[in-house]
Amino acid sequence: MGAINGKSYISRLNQLNNEIWFNGEKVEGLLSEHPAFNGLIHTKAALYDLQHDPKIKDEMTFISPVSGEHVGLSYLQPKTKVDLLRRRKMIEHWARYTHGILGRSPDYLNSVLMGFTSSAAILEGQENCFPDNLRAFFELVREKDLSLTHTFITPQVNRAQNYIENISEPISAKVIEETEEGIVIKGARLLATQGGLTDELFVFSVGKLVFAEDEAFAFAVPSNTKGVKFICRDSFIGGTSPFDHPLSSKYEEMDAIVVFDNVLVPWERIFFYNNVEVAGKFLIESSFHHFAKYQVLIRQIVKTEFILGIAELLIETINIREYQHIHEKMSEIIIGLETMKALLEKSEIDAALDEWGYMRPAIFPLKVAGNVFSKIYPRFIEIIQLIGASGMITLPTEKAFHSDVRADLDQYLQGATKTAEDRVKIFRLAWDLTMSTFGTRQTQYERFFFGDPVRLAGELYFTYSKEDYVEAVRDFLNFEDKNT
Repeated sequence: MGAINGKSYISRLNQLNNEIWFNGEKVEGLLSEHPAFNGLIHTKAALYDLQHDPKIKDEMTFISPVSGEHVGLSYLQPKTKVDLLRRRKMIEHWARYTHGILGRSPDYLNSVLMGFTSSAAILEGQENCFPDNLRAFFELVREKDLSLTHTFITPQVNRAQNYIENISEPISAKVIEETEEGIVIKGARLLATQGGLTDELFVFSVGKLVFAEDEAFAFAVPSNTKGVKFICRDSFIGGTSPFDHPLSSKYEEMDAIVVFDNVLVPWERIFFYNNVEVAGKFLIESSFHHFAKYQVLIRQIVKTEFILGIAELLIETINIREYQHIHEKMSEIIIGLETMKALLEKSEIDAALDEWGYMRPAIFPLKVAGNVFSKIYPRFIEIIQLIGASGMITLPTEKAFHSDVRADLDQYLQGATKTAEDRVKIFRLAWDLTMSTFGTRQTQYERFFFGDPVRLAGELYFTYSKEDYVEAVRDFLNFEDKNT
């Protein structure tokens, strides 16, 4: 089959009959026509179509080592720096199409799965581990271009550090039984972005968050597996008008709770289970973080470029370029953008082959970028709000411009360099990114993309090598006892 197009993606999704609940009702009918999912599904379809654009097909796909067909380049396991740069180019194409707004474009989880599979040897010889299952699943996803969602966050019941769930009816998803056919999972996981809107559901446990063996697992099942239920949050789509809601109408990514009601996971779909040690080290020792953070950084750079463009257009529209506070605010965005670009290049320059022959981008520039962006993105959003000021609030709708008050709007809402309609269109874009329910979800999403920023800072501190710098200071002070 190879790389799919948008029509194939929509057709396949509509046939899955996944169990999805939205606003207290079970979703029936074609997913692609449901108002809560329509915009996202057609945006993703357009991304898949780019894989067949003759102008960039060779930058979006590569030849499968198995079938000889063109498959998505986000599945490429890089063995050289050239391969790494090919992956960057492909990721940029999809990110630019959505202006970096779509956090879970298909290349994200394709990269995650590729990173896990490239490190599958870590599972060799470990108890209850099945590396060949992981490799087989990766090949299946690559050859059929299956879409993925994932979930790894446990329900937010009690976040005390010493809390361990100990009740008869599971809340957090766990193994409750082993059978000849596989393991049985019961309980829930949170925050499956695009949950129910993909072919497959990828489930894994996250390192230090795992305390019990029955919660230490990694597996994948089709989204329509019996007993798998997706419960959606409220929709953040403000409306279907691209004038009124330019971003949410296209890029709203539904998030869902995943409920496992005695779900049977076949043995061939299990990558590991009941192994706390492996759950604790696999994400750390594998190339998961290298390739996930690499994809995310590329997307965030594109998103920052988009933010810079919006900010400059606001400035131009109401003619406020002369003010020094504007210069300072815009410089903040520029500094952030160039910092992120430099960290991306640093990760590529320092990329190295791992022990299995795959080229990993350097991890520390990527970790630094993750720490930086979680802090500067909310500031960028604030800058847009400050630049727009009251203009971010007084925003009539598209319909108003086709009513009897059109003359009033044209007179009183015009900009220094734009008609009233164009001015409002620009400001509504800024509002949808920064002040709508969609925009505030974007801020929270970027702030916590890889987890609690404080925990990420601590992880960076403890893993970053500091000994050479300490040694230089010791030498300067002529310390005889190096261990003092």
